This record gives sequence, structure tokens and C-alpha cells, in this order.
Amino acid sequence: MSEELQTLQTLVRRLDEGAGRDAVRALDRDDLDCWDYQEVAGLARQLSAGLMESGVSRGERVVLFAPNSAEWVIACLAILDAGAVVTPLDTQMPRAELIHALGDSGAHRVFTAGEAARRLEGLELDHPLETVRLDEPAGTGQSWRDWLREPTDAAQPEVTPDDQATLFYTSGTTGMPKGVPLTHGNITANLNALLGQELAHRDDRIFVPLPYHHVYPFTLGLITPLALGASIVLPYSVLGPQIVRALREGDATIILGVPRLYEALDAAIRGRIAERGARAERLFEGMLWISRGARHRLGWPLGRRLFRGLHQRMAPSVRMVVAGGAPLSPAIGERLRDLGWEVATGYGLTETSPILTYNPPDRLRLEAAGLPLPGVDLRIDSVEPGARTGEVLARGDNVFQGYWQLPEKSAEVFTEDGFYRTGDLGWFDEDGYLHLEGRASEMIVLGGGENIDPERVESALIGAEAIRDAGVLEHDGRLAAVLFADPQAIRDLDDEQVRQRLNQALHEAAGVLPSHHQISIYRISSDPLPRTRLGKLRRHKLRELFEALGDGAATAETGPIPEERMAVEDQQLLQIPTARRVWDGLVHRYPRVRLTPDTNLRLDLGLDSLGWVDLTLELRSSVGVALEEEALGRIETVRDLLREAAEAAQFKPDGARGRGLVEQLRDPEAMLSDQQQRWMAPRTRFERWLGAICFGIDQVLFRMYARVHVEGREHLPDREPVLLVPNHLSALDPPALGSVMPYARITRVRWGGWTGLLFSNRWVRVISRACLVLPIDPHTGPRGSLALGAKALQDGYGLVWFPEGRRSPDGTLQPFQPGVGLLLQAQPVPAIPVSIEGTDQAMPIGKRFPRPGRITIRIGAPVTAETLDAEGEGETRELRIASALQDRVRQLGRAEPGAREGK
Repeated sequence: MSEELQTLQTLVRRLDEGAGRDAVRALDRDDLDCWDYQEVAGLARQLSAGLMESGVSRGERVVLFAPNSAEWVIACLAILDAGAVVTPLDTQMPRAELIHALGDSGAHRVFTAGEAARRLEGLELDHPLETVRLDEPAGTGQSWRDWLREPTDAAQPEVTPDDQATLFYTSGTTGMPKGVPLTHGNITANLNALLGQELAHRDDRIFVPLPYHHVYPFTLGLITPLALGASIVLPYSVLGPQIVRALREGDATIILGVPRLYEALDAAIRGRIAERGARAERLFEGMLWISRGARHRLGWPLGRRLFRGLHQRMAPSVRMVVAGGAPLSPAIGERLRDLGWEVATGYGLTETSPILTYNPPDRLRLEAAGLPLPGVDLRIDSVEPGARTGEVLARGDNVFQGYWQLPEKSAEVFTEDGFYRTGDLGWFDEDGYLHLEGRASEMIVLGGGENIDPERVESALIGAEAIRDAGVLEHDGRLAAVLFADPQAIRDLDDEQVRQRLNQALHEAAGVLPSHHQISIYRISSDPLPRTRLGKLRRHKLRELFEALGDGAATAETGPIPEERMAVEDQQLLQIPTARRVWDGLVHRYPRVRLTPDTNLRLDLGLDSLGWVDLTLELRSSVGVALEEEALGRIETVRDLLREAAEAAQFKPDGARGRGLVEQLRDPEAMLSDQQQRWMAPRTRFERWLGAICFGIDQVLFRMYARVHVEGREHLPDREPVLLVPNHLSALDPPALGSVMPYARITRVRWGGWTGLLFSNRWVRVISRACLVLPIDPHTGPRGSLALGAKALQDGYGLVWFPEGRRSPDGTLQPFQPGVGLLLQAQPVPAIPVSIEGTDQAMPIGKRFPRPGRITIRIGAPVTAETLDAEGEGETRELRIASALQDRVRQLGRAEPGAREGK
């Protein structure tokens, strides 16, 4: 494909020249699917024939509204081959903007898939859309494969360079998105100039984590690789583990990304090094220093050798990283080079197809936007006569002719001699490199005449601790900002404390900014700021948000955050079907809670102890997601949960939460790890002797320090298996309950004990085993913990299980978790409700030693699971059993004192 291309239709018809080579390497959840050039070319031509047979005409706009996939690529190529216009839309485009773009384009057909297809349902459009699914199998009537036809000799439309090839819609940073039509000649002009620079080669495999609805990945990550005969690598998702997996399994050699990707990569590497301690950090910085010195002074690329282990673990074959869409921080770029990667950057706009300047690795100047691409004519329209800085103007075959159906707007952006006004301010250095200084339209002019680049101020603010995001604007002649605080940094702070923390952060940022760049007024947003998919701030939305917030602190809202107000990365996360189903499940479960990706499951939603069991069972049954137990230890926020769910094993939901686990708990030994099985083994003679001593100490303790009164001791069987279900007020509850049991009973009772307290060190573990305590780790292994309890009951032991999952912070009875219901279904032994009073006074939470006091224990009558099921309330049997037990324990606590037996 060395001959210069005049149209993209010609590209499609040359694709089969790459027969035997992979055109696309697409990863799904489990596998790597490879599509060679001959297959892609054949399917594209067949789909093109099907489109023309169905009446798709030359110049007709056909929408692509789906995430990246091999099928997306084939559909795009088919549309181009048919002479129609590819109209790719952002799958995360806000509803109003989506309706506008669909109507403005005049499209009647749309290729879609997944979550994007769901979003199309119910849209109020002026004309109906015919949808074609890219994710449906053949034969469904909606699948793209049902449109395949064998190409015929009938005349096909031959497009010219002047024919429209694509219709992109801008990201809408300043209003409703505008249509940007690009001709075949526009795109091929940019393509041929890029190919002439020989930055990539036929043997390259280009990793594309960016959505094809944007012209940057469309041209550089789709059209350019196919014109080269190279391979495209598409990840399953843009989550960190999936990116690394795609780089490794796809054997990528070039990464096509945006600065936010490389910032995240740099932060992840530094975070991993920091976990290893200060010595490792010093060693890492020293290696970076050596790599940089060798490269600058001697021209030796040592980075790849020095950081060989990092390359092998993450991206063994990657040699170059390309950054576009926004300026790459010079500091990040230098570190990437120090680590052993070549770095290439560029500058352009949708209207310029897109590249205007490029920064090749061998002549890289990270502080500059780069050199003009061959065929591109750039000049500076100075603001003042003789001034070096001015608006960047562009002319060339790659520059579009005007906006779609906006003649007045089109006239505004061209000079009389045909130069396009980019809206960016810049200047050229003596070597011809373009340097940018912000957007002319976004430059803020204060009352004193000072010119402020808002992106410079925003960068400094975001770099300050406690500020997650910031947007800067002018308000009443002063510099103002909307701040989104880091939720973790301000947790549990009131409004005044939040403002103090942010004032401190602003003071920190002021140290790196000129005096006239200081923020005079700010308002606090409780949600992320509105940004585009490539991370650009939607400034018209920022102004609306600033006005809506008023002068007060952020107003506390209830209910789940609207998706369009989430951060871009979180919106992308919800494009993964399993993550979407989990989010929808949480929204249904917590309709009145302020649910956001930053919501802490334990602190904000109260999920503790066996509450994890309830959540994981619900995900398993209603969503079809099976979280591994070790994953629970990594989950703190909703975002963590969504990421883990996106990576977790999937199966068809059975709609009967807990049913599968009940069956497993009937054979609990199969669920136990080797360590858990050793814990369940009979005690040694020494352990039995130590347990007897502990029982004696327990008896003495409750004679000396606390008077224990017990009611209903006759309900305790001597040795039969039984499940005792007490409320939980204090760490003193288990020994207090044990002190009222006869020795014959205490030797046949196992206790559920929290690993954080009763298994914290070797000696405590020895005592816990001697006293028949089971290691319950509710956050990392709820299924294993339940299996331990079920095994104890199956072995004929009694079991003391605290179904609240934690000690009550205020003495009130907490909701019973469904794990107790699962145990009673799997091992149908009698349940005995127990009410404990006074232990919270004798030994409050946080105290290490008891103090004298009065303790009352009431033991209820045994009850079967069937009776509890009939009494309780809830959607499932385990919930009904748990709720009935909670009611019985509550009633015991309200009982009038009767005949009590003192000890």
C-alpha cells in the first residue's frame, strides 16, 4: 500500500493485499480474537454490498454508535466502500446532545451494540432509525451479519477526493456539538503526510484504547494502521488490568493514548514503587537519573535495559507511546523516555483531519507542539503588531471546508485568504517549532487587563492535595473556580472544615502561580466537573454549574448521581456490561442514598461483616457476577466494586439469590481451604487443657467484675448441635455468654470470631483455637466464613453466631445479615435467640479491660428455620429467617424481668 491514497474507498479495496497478516486483534473477556486482512476486507465488501442493496446511497450519513470492536471497523469500512458517510458518535454523549446529533446528521441507519443500543431506546427523534446490531449473532434479524451479500458486478459508486467521507461531531466544549464534515481528500492528505514520516511500520501493532468517534484515534488508530498493513490492538475495556492484558496478549508495539492515560501510568508505577519503601523510591529515582543522563549526554538509550523488569511485566514489545488530544506534560514525557519508551506527540483539531504539527521521537521537544506536518501551512495572526504570540491559522488539503449546515459559523472561522482560525494562541521558535499558549476563546481577561490562561491555573489547582478537579472562569471581574474535592480527603468533615481544607490547598497552589492568577472566589461541586471523553473541560457547562452552586457550600443531594455528571473514566466503566448491571443493581438497592463511584461501601452504605455476603449473593443471582473472595479485600468504594465486577467471572443469573450457596453449604468441607480444614481438626491434648484453663478464668472473671443474670438457661441443650444467635454490644459478649454455660456444653460450642481481634497474632491464635473460636473474616472471605460455621454444625457442635456482623455503636439492635438464614437452610438445626444487655457498659467499644457492672442474658426457646421463614419478612428465605430472628432477639430484650438465676 505504498502508493499515495486519494480516497478511503481505495484503501478498502486494497485491504486484501495484506492477506495472512492480522488487521485487528480484539480482546474479549477471555480470549484474543484475530481478524486477518483478507477476512476484514471480505466482510467489509459483503456488508457494503448489503448496504447498497438495502438502499444506502452515496453521501448518505450512516451512524456508528458503539464501542470499539472488530465489527465496528468492518462496518466503518463497509460504509466508506458504499460511498456513504461514516458518522461516529460518542457512546457517552449526553442525551440532549445525542438527540441533536442524530437529528442534525439526518441519518436513518445506525450500527450499535451493548449499552449504546439501550441508550437509543426511547429517544424522541424526528424520524425513525433503523438499527443494526454489531453484537448480535447472524439469524436474529438485527445482526450486521444478516446484511452480508456477495458483491456483484453492478456498478458501485466511485467516490472522489471531494466527496464527504466522515461527519464528526465536536465534543461540545462550548455548546451543542457541531458537525465537522471531512472529505476523502482531507483525511488522505493527512494520512499520506503521516505515512511519509515513517513513524510506524508494517510490522507494528498499534494499541488503541481511545474511542473511534474522535478523529485522532480514527485517523491514527484505524486508517493509518490499515494503510500501513499494520495490526490494530483493541482492549476489552480501559481498566488497568485489561490495558496491560491487551498490551501483552496483543503484543503491542505502539500505544496511541491521551495525556490522562500516561499520567495514570506514571502514577501507577510511582505508587507501586512507593509501596516498597523509601529505599526503593531512592533507587528508582537514581535509575531514572542515570537513564536521562545517558540519553542527553551520550545518546545512549539505557532506559529499556535499566527497567527491563517493568517492560516485561507490563508491555514487553512496546517501543513508542504517542500522545494526542491534549498537551502532554513535559515532566511526564521525560519520565516516559527515561523509562525506555520513545515518545511522539502532535497537535491538531477535528477540523484539520486532525494533525497540524508533529513531534517526532528523534527531534522531540516536549515543551513545543511540534513541527508543521508536510502539506500544512501555518501562520500566526498576531494580536498586536510585531507581537510574537497570536492565533494559529492553518491551511492545507487536510483542512475542512466548513461546518455541517452552519454557513454563518463556517464563514466566521476562515480568513479572506482561506486560512482556518484554530482558536489557539501560539508562536514559532527559531527552529520552526510551534508553541501553544492556550485557547483564544478561553483566555480570561480580568478587570485590570491581565490575561489568564485557565488551563495553567487548573493544572496547578489539581496538583494540590485535596482537589480532585478544578475549573477556572471569570466572575464579576475576578478569577473564580469550581472545585471538586477529593472525597477521601474530606470524608467526615463538615462544611466549614471542607472549606478550611480547600483554602489550604489553594494556598499550596498559589506558590506556583503568579499573583494575578490567584483564585478570589470558589464554589464547591459535590460531583465531578463536566469533561469530554478526551478530558477537555466543557466550559459552557462549567459556567452553568458555577451559577447553580450559588455562594454557599455544595448542597447535599440524595439519590444516585446522574451518569452524565460522573467523571469520564466512570462513564467509560459503565460501558462494560457487567459493571453496568452492578451499578443498576446498586441504584435499585439504594434509591435514596447519594450513590456515586466514590461512595464507600462500609462507611456510607453500612456494609460490614456478613453484609458482604448479602451483596455478593445478590450480584451472583441478579447480575450473574461471581466475585472471588480475595477481591473483597480490595474493594472499598463503589468504583472498586464496579472494576472488580468488570473483571470477575460471569454466568447466567439464576434469579434465586443464595440458592447455589445453600447447596454448597450442605457440603461445607469442599468449600474450605487447606488452612481452614486444619483449623477444624480436633484439638490436641494441650489445646483442650488450655481451653479448660480459659473456661476457669472466664468463670472467675464474671464473679469478680460483673454480676451476670441469666434467664432461660433451660433452653440450652447439653450437647446437641444448635445455633445461638445473640445481639452484639461488646467484645465482652462471648465470654459473658460462655460463663453461663456448663462445662459439658462449652466443650461442644464453636464461636464465630473476627480475625482482626481474635487472630491478630500468634499467641492470640493459639488461645482462640483452644477455645474453639472460628476465624471469621467478613471482608475477604464471607463464603469461607459461612462454610466454617456450616462445618461446625455438621460436625455436631453448637455454634454462636453474631448476625449483626459488628458491635452496635449505640446499643440499638442492628439489622441481621442473611448469612444466619443461609446457615439454617443448609444445616437445619434449632436456632436459639439470645439477648445480651449491659456488656456495652461493662466494656465499651475501644476499652481494653472490663469494669464492674450488671449483665443480663436472656435465652429464648429453640425455633426451626421453617417457623422463622413463616414469621419473617423479605424477598428471599434467608432474609425472612434473619428478620424473624431479629424480631425474637428484640422481643427478648424488651421482656420484663422474671425469675432470674444469679451467679
